[in-house]
Amino acid sequence: MEELLQSLVDSAALINEQLARYGVKFGIYKDGTFNERLFPFDPIPRVISAGDWERLSAGLSQRVRALNLFLQDIYSQKSIISSSVVPEDFVFSSSGYLVQCEETAPPGGVYSHIAGIDLVQAKDGEWYVLEDNLRIPSGASYPLIVRGLCRKCSPDTFMKNRVADNRSYGIMLKDVLDDMNRGGINVIYTPGRYNAAYFEHAYLAEQTGSVLAQPGDLFVENNVVYCRTLGGRERVGAVYRRISDEYLDPLTFRSESLIGIPGIMEAYRAGNVALVNAPGNGVADDKGIYYFVPKMVRYYLGEEPILQNAPTYLPFYEEDREYVLANLQKLVIKDVAEAGGYGVIFGRDLDPQRLSEMDALIRKEPRRWIAQEVIDFKDLPVMDDGTEAERKADLRAFVLTGKTTQVWASGLTRFSRDPESFVVNSSQGGGFKDTWILM
Repeated sequence: MEELLQSLVDSAALINEQLARYGVKFGIYKDGTFNERLFPFDPIPRVISAGDWERLSAGLSQRVRALNLFLQDIYSQKSIISSSVVPEDFVFSSSGYLVQCEETAPPGGVYSHIAGIDLVQAKDGEWYVLEDNLRIPSGASYPLIVRGLCRKCSPDTFMKNRVADNRSYGIMLKDVLDDMNRGGINVIYTPGRYNAAYFEHAYLAEQTGSVLAQPGDLFVENNVVYCRTLGGRERVGAVYRRISDEYLDPLTFRSESLIGIPGIMEAYRAGNVALVNAPGNGVADDKGIYYFVPKMVRYYLGEEPILQNAPTYLPFYEEDREYVLANLQKLVIKDVAEAGGYGVIFGRDLDPQRLSEMDALIRKEPRRWIAQEVIDFKDLPVMDDGTEAERKADLRAFVLTGKTTQVWASGLTRFSRDPESFVVNSSQGGGFKDTWILM
């Protein structure tokens, strides 16, 4: 394998040039300015054995099935609250809980159609889930397109290694949209060119044969959604929407939204269109609710969790709060409302004054924070200026649910380009790798 991998290493510059030429970038807003950046690709793949993947895949499927049942429950019967498994105040104080979604069941009862589950592998080989992304998780397009480029640059690498073919993602996603479709065309709805993941929106529209629609393309009449196309208007049966809940419908959520579709929530409530992912999912990927997912698996499925959370503490509970405040300097503190690597604070990096300020913040707003033990997760080899080095890396696995729940045999491996950092997010300057699942 070493000799074959060398051909990928030798092709790395060419692959990155092609990614730049194709516009494979991500964008970020900072200080009111939009900037696009390349997402640097490293040619040494993450390799996951068939045995490891079998367990990972089973655990990911189990976790997403439980989260879907939680969302069904929390917007209807709320039995998990009445059974005292999850505290009532904890759910209803979540910024992701939307009263507008009460008693509105999505087609097939599926809320999370595309889940991005972030994991790390500890040095002892154990995998831990860091967070669940059930709203609009991005990133599947990067390993999908880069695998094609790698295959062209080094076909022998893939002929001589038993690597699972990842080209199935577009078919899997199309199957989900078709399963949910209420009659009409499939649409991927993007807020437009200046969205951070616009490249992915366009690429996935091509992969699934869906119409890429932008603000102004979709409209609602008599609780039916239509799309303006070159051939006239066409009825829309499923919308894979890549905008946040609060901007989706100015008649239901933020009235000032200029990128939403007025009336789409009424069409959704009437059962005339599927929204992928369903609005209201944010309550399930709240970093505080994450703490309860193993309990959800036991409660809804009657099974023991296959995958474990990172050891996590909720300052919301007095006992946990006392432990967190006594051990701030060795824990990772996370703001439950932040994402993209923001709001992650390593206690070891704080001086005494900032530790004291953090102590006061946690005491004042205990629901706002979670704390986790620092997992010394596995370093992966990367090429750094022509030399092999080791960097921290995570894995975003993609779980798709339509009529069935399936785990994509691939994933987005992100790594830190800073040798001192545990934060791997693209918005924080990280790079990405291909992920090989061996057969």
